Parts: sequence; structure tokens; C-alpha cells
Amino acid sequence: MAWRIAGATALLLGIIGIALPLLPTTPFLLLAAFCFSRGSQTWHDWLVAHPRLGVPIREWREHGAISRKAKMLAGLAMLGAIAGAAVFGAPRNVLLAQAGVMVFVALFVFTRPVPPEGGFGDDAD
Repeated sequence: MAWRIAGATALLLGIIGIALPLLPTTPFLLLAAFCFSRGSQTWHDWLVAHPRLGVPIREWREHGAISRKAKMLAGLAMLGAIAGAAVFGAPRNVLLAQAGVMVFVALFVFTRPVPPEGGFGDDAD
């Protein structure tokens, strides 16, 4: 039961993240799939097979890939988070720590491959 609740919570946060630019979608969908795989195979299979929500999960599982669109949104969200903290007067040491962490996150995100042509995502031309 706890895995299903955790999966549903992660799924809800992922869906909210579709509309809110500073809340990431894909990590929450990956977490939801992980939780559902332990708590409800039916929900797991539904999520992974979903025509919109399942795409980034399948791309990550099969290719370790992140779409160009997701990379751009992640980069913008990171810049927005730092800019927002600066605008609201975060201390310099907090901004530096935040920027330092974001550098490593950005390195990870931007060094992942893009899904292959004809893949699941929005990068197939």
C-alpha cells in the first residue's frame, strides 16, 4: 500500500510539473514507475504504456536518453530557480551553493544522449 501511495504522489507531482515550469516532470514519473513496479503492476504497466506520460520513462529505460525539449526546460528551470533566489534576496553563499549544485545537475542532464530518430519523444524529425 505504501508503494502505491508513494507512486500516486510522485505521479501527481509529475503531472503538476507539466504545467509548472520549476517543478520537474520526468524525475517524478520515473519515481512513480519505480514505486508502482513494487506496489501495483497494473498501475506500472498503465503508466509506462501511457502515450504521453510513458514516453520519457521508456526513453530513459531503453536509451538512458533525455529529449532536447526536456533538456531545455531543465536548463531554464535551473536558471529560473537561481534568478528567483537572487531576486528574493537569498544570501550570496546560498546562491553559490545553489549554482554549484546546478552545475553538476546540468552536466548530468546535458551529457545524456538524445533519443534516437524515430524514438518515442518529440525529437524525431
